[in-house]
Amino acid sequence: IDKQDFEWINAIHPLLYLTHKNINKEIVPLHVKLDEEQRILVISGPNAGGKSVCLKTIGLLQYMLQCGLLIPVKEGSAAGIFENLFIDIGDEQSLENDLSTYSSHLLNMKHFLLNANNNTLFLIDEFGTGTEPVLGGAIAESVLERLNEKEAYGVVTTHYSNLKLMAKPGNGIINGAMMFDTKAMKPLYRLKMGNPGSSFAFEIARNIGFPKQVLKRAENKTGKKQLDFDEQLQQLETEKRELAKKQQKYNMADDFLSEMIDKYEKLLKDIKSKKSEIISNAGIEAARLLKSSNKLIENTIREIREADAEKEKTKKLRKQLEEKSKELEKRAVSEKKTFAKVKTPETTMPEPTKSSPIVKGDIVKILDQGVSGEVIERKGEDIIVEFNSVRLRTTVDKLEKAKSGEKLKISRSNRRGRQLMDQLSDKMASFDLKADVRGKRGEEALSEIKQYIDDAILLSISEVKILHGTGHGILRQLIHDYLKTIDQIKSFGDERVELGGHGVTVVKFR
Repeated sequence: IDKQDFEWINAIHPLLYLTHKNINKEIVPLHVKLDEEQRILVISGPNAGGKSVCLKTIGLLQYMLQCGLLIPVKEGSAAGIFENLFIDIGDEQSLENDLSTYSSHLLNMKHFLLNANNNTLFLIDEFGTGTEPVLGGAIAESVLERLNEKEAYGVVTTHYSNLKLMAKPGNGIINGAMMFDTKAMKPLYRLKMGNPGSSFAFEIARNIGFPKQVLKRAENKTGKKQLDFDEQLQQLETEKRELAKKQQKYNMADDFLSEMIDKYEKLLKDIKSKKSEIISNAGIEAARLLKSSNKLIENTIREIREADAEKEKTKKLRKQLEEKSKELEKRAVSEKKTFAKVKTPETTMPEPTKSSPIVKGDIVKILDQGVSGEVIERKGEDIIVEFNSVRLRTTVDKLEKAKSGEKLKISRSNRRGRQLMDQLSDKMASFDLKADVRGKRGEEALSEIKQYIDDAILLSISEVKILHGTGHGILRQLIHDYLKTIDQIKSFGDERVELGGHGVTVVKFR
């Protein structure tokens, strides 16, 4: 309360509340706000629409507040204390002082003009009435201009259009309208700040069955400008109500959409989390199986080699024994008296040679396929091998060097290797350097791209292009996120603008 500004939320007139409570009638609360930007409120609207009750509620509650009493407003309201309270409500005509209604109003206005300042709150009911409308309206407009210049706070009720037109953004004056139901032709007793109200004089007259000829003549006498003004006010109010309904529906739809987006993001997050967990578990299981398989293969190869070695050694020993037996038989029947010293031929086992590193030009075999090929290029652990004009990118741990002197050929019995070569040849012949996934859903498109990239790596393709279109960029982002996870990809990015720009991604392989 250190400022003159105030905002009352759901304020009610105490006496009106008690009266309505006794007859079980609902009371419509008042929401009003005055501050430095909008100090003077001009309330207009139909007769018996609640303008005077609104004004009296403000006056009574402000008096109660300045007397130190609690006022019936909703929590969150703000109040201010004024140095001066100037009120002109009701008929103050006096036979004793020879004052008419209008004269008494003018005396009050004189007092307001002389004593008002920026710490004053004035309340004026039916401002400018009691005399000839044009002249009374002009005087009322001048008084309101002067009070505004003094930066006083105030609330006035009126039917005059010239006072309604005084309200402009930034000049300290704001309009307020008492709401009216044009369909049911009854007041709603609700104050709405920001727009002027219509008196609905002709509508009310028609509703009560006023003679049509008299109304028609009255409309002609009123003039087209005034009728257009009132009609525009009514149309504006109707459009605002319709807009408010649409805004409410939009807000509901927006809330629903936000809720659905939150659910989708949560679901997507859960799916990604489960996907990572599944991939991690699958990787661990694959590593375990690979290790187990490698161990089994190594043991099998060792057993085969040991078995072959034992077999070869047995053959040599058996041969030596046979030769020795023949030699002894010859000596037994020999006529020689002396035995010649016989030397047993030495058996020399070839020393195992250490496998030399695989280099360009070597003939190698795929361990799990048994297919022979020539090493075309080696970079670190990555090797490119050519099988019958088809090149395959693989790693050194999946290859073994062919035996010395073995020619580069595919055994007729090696049907599996030949089938593999045929499949690679077919893939190379049918492979398209452009993959088009435009118009497809994210999951479907990503599945195709994964298979496409795998084929490109298998066939040692150096560069491909992916057509995904622009759209909202969602499909493009999904594909780019996947490409980041592939080690064999050297780089990827958007195509040149003239060739598709953001709608095409160019992928280059190592």
